[in-house]
Amino acid sequence: MKRISTLLTALVVGLAVSALATPSFAQRSEGMSSSRAQALKDCNTQAAKYKQYVWGDYEIDVYRACMAQHGQQE
Repeated sequence: MKRISTLLTALVVGLAVSALATPSFAQRSEGMSSSRAQALKDCNTQAAKYKQYVWGDYEIDVYRACMAQHGQQE
């Protein structure tokens, strides 16, 4: 009985996760503004100078600061 309960629980959790992962919940890029697209391009270019294996967390710090300066979320 315990085995059936465990399998049933796993099935229910799997169905719940798959229902939340449907495309209707995914963020779509077709609504992206040109200012956000430009900010992403600029900030990725700035952050690309600092490779993670050399600079550690500095790469993501530069990216985050740049996005904040552009008034955008990460």
